[in-house]
Amino acid sequence: MKKLIYSIALISIAVGCKAPKSITVDNLDRTVVNLDLVNIKEDRVKVTVDPGKFTSQDITFHLPKTVPGTYSIDNYGNFIDDFKALDYLGAELLVVKTDENSWKIDNAANLDKITYLVNDTFDIDGEKGVFSPTGTNIDAKNNMLLNLHGFVGYFDGLKEKPYQLIISRPNDLFGSTSLKLSESINLEKMPNSKKDIYLAQRYFEVVDNPIMYSKPDTTYVNVEGIKVLLSVYSPNKAHTAKSIKPQIATMIAAQKRFLGKIDNTSNYSILLYLADPSKLDAKGFGALEHHTSTVVVFPETMPLETLNGAMTDVVSHEFFHILTPLNVHAEEIHYFDYNEPKMSQHLWMYEGVTEYFANLFQVNQGLIDNKDFYKRISSQIESSKNYNDSLSFTYMSKNVLNEPYKDEYYNVYQKGALIGMALDLRLRELSNGEMGILDLMKKLSEKYGKNTPFKDDQLIPTIVSLTYPEIKTFFDTYVIGSTPIPYDQFLAKVGVSFQTEETATSFFLDGQVPYIDGNPENMKLFFRKGIKLNSFLTQLGVKNGDVIKEVNGTAYSIQNVYDLVMGSQSWNEGDDISMLLERNEEEVLLTGKITAPTTEKTSLKEMDLPATDSRVILRTAWLKN
Repeated sequence: MKKLIYSIALISIAVGCKAPKSITVDNLDRTVVNLDLVNIKEDRVKVTVDPGKFTSQDITFHLPKTVPGTYSIDNYGNFIDDFKALDYLGAELLVVKTDENSWKIDNAANLDKITYLVNDTFDIDGEKGVFSPTGTNIDAKNNMLLNLHGFVGYFDGLKEKPYQLIISRPNDLFGSTSLKLSESINLEKMPNSKKDIYLAQRYFEVVDNPIMYSKPDTTYVNVEGIKVLLSVYSPNKAHTAKSIKPQIATMIAAQKRFLGKIDNTSNYSILLYLADPSKLDAKGFGALEHHTSTVVVFPETMPLETLNGAMTDVVSHEFFHILTPLNVHAEEIHYFDYNEPKMSQHLWMYEGVTEYFANLFQVNQGLIDNKDFYKRISSQIESSKNYNDSLSFTYMSKNVLNEPYKDEYYNVYQKGALIGMALDLRLRELSNGEMGILDLMKKLSEKYGKNTPFKDDQLIPTIVSLTYPEIKTFFDTYVIGSTPIPYDQFLAKVGVSFQTEETATSFFLDGQVPYIDGNPENMKLFFRKGIKLNSFLTQLGVKNGDVIKEVNGTAYSIQNVYDLVMGSQSWNEGDDISMLLERNEEEVLLTGKITAPTTEKTSLKEMDLPATDSRVILRTAWLKN
C-alpha cells in the first residue's frame, strides 16, 4: 500500500486455515455470491450468499476486520445493514452479531442463504477511517468501486472453498478487473441489464481482485511482455485513459527492464478512481496493491502533469509489490487471519524496500537524474526524523496495529526505504559493486515464491546465508536493534556528502511533505505533530497540533483544504494574515504579516572525485547496474 497523507494528495495471500473439526460441509462445490448493482436502494447494494449445505449446529459468517496490505483495523462489518439468515422455506434463522464483523447463525443445517445490504465508504463523512483505495463506492448510474472485501465475506473454515460471483449490473456499466470473466449474459426480466459471472478458487482470490464498474474509459498498454489494463473514472471528464496512457507505458516499460527476468507477470490492471473534492467523495489518496492489479484514488482536480508524476511514484510502488510481499512473504501474510490478524516483523521489506525500488528504478532507467534521486533520499531522511529513530523497526512492524506503534506506520515509507538503501550500499560495498538489494530480492523470490512463505524469525538468517556474514551485524544494529542509521557514513562510500542550506517551501507544504493533515472522523485540519514547521508558521506563532478553524476569516476543514493550499500560492509578502486556531480546546487568534516561508534542510551532493575513484565506481554500480 502507498498511503499519501491527506493534505499532500489533494495537491500534488492468504491461504485459509483448516476448518474447525466441529464444522462439516456436505457440498464443497462453491460458495455462490450474488451482488445486485441494478436494484440499488438508499445507496446500498444487496448481497446474497449461498454457501451450500451445512451439517453443523451453528456457523459464523465474517466480513474482514482488516485485509492484507492495509496494516490498519477497518472493520468492514460496520458497513453492513439488515443481515438475515434464511432457511429453505424462507423463514429467518436466529442470528447473533458476536462482534463488529461477525454473525453467528443458529441451526446451520437448515441454512439456505444469507442476505445483507452494503453501504459504501465514500459517502460517509470521514469514511469511518477506511483508507479510500481500500474502500467502496456505490453510485448507481456512474460508478461502483468494488473492493470485494467490503461486499463479500466468508464462513468459518471455508476460505479455501471456491467462490462464484454473480454480479447483476446495468448494460452501460462495464467491469474492469484482473479477475477472469467466466460468462456475461442478458437478464431476461431486465432487458437493460446483464449478469457477469466470475469464478475464484478461494476467498483470497476474491479479495485480491477488485472490480470497478463504470462507463468504459479504458485502454491497454502492451510493453515488455506485459499487458496492462488502465481503467479511469473521472466524474467531470477532467482526465481520460488516453491522456494518462503514455506515462503509464513509459513507467511500466522501465520497471520491467529494471526487474529483468525476476518478473513473470503477464497481465496487470490499474483501476484509477478520480474523486470530486467538491462533493462528499473519497478523501484519502494513494493506492492498494494486489497480485495483478492496483486500486488508485486521486483528486480529479490534479493537473495532468501532477497526476502523471503521482501515478509514477504511487503505481510503481504498487507494481513492485509483485516482489514483496506477493512473492516473498511470511506465514503471517500467507495464512492471513482477516479477523484476528497477526503482523509480520518485516515491514522494512514489504513497504520499505518496495518504496526504495520505486525511486531507484527511476534513476536507474533515466526517468530522473542523480540530483532528483538524492533530493528524494534527503527528503526521506528529513521526514524520518519526525518519528522515533531509536525504535526497533522489526518490533514496530510486529506491533503496528497497536498503540503507540501504529502512529509510526508512515515511517515505513521513509526510514523503511532508507533501510533498503543502506542495505543496498552495504551489499555493493561487500561485493565490490557486483551485488545489490535487487539481486538479493531475486534470490529470495527464487527460494520462496508466492506459494511458499517463510517463518518470520528465519528471514534475516536466510538473507545472511544468501549474502555475507557482515549483513547479520547490519540487521542486528539498525533493523532489529535501535541504533539510528549513520546515513552520512553509508553515502560517503559512494562519494555522496551532506550539506545544510536554507530552502524555500510553500506555506503548507515542503515539497511533497505537508505541514498539515486532516482527521477524517471530525473533518478538522491540524498542523502535524513531530514535524519542524517552516519559518513563516513559526514566526506567526503556530504550534504543532494546532487545529485550523479560520484563515483570513474563512472557515476551513478537510472538505475545502484544497482551496486553502492552492489559495495560499497567491499570497504576497507583507500582506496581513490571521489564523483562528484551536489549541488545547481553546481558541487562539494569531495575526501578523506574510513572510516568505523557508526551512533549514539537509541536501546531498556528489563529491568532486575523479572517475577512477573507487567511490565513483561503486556509485555507478549502485545507481546504474
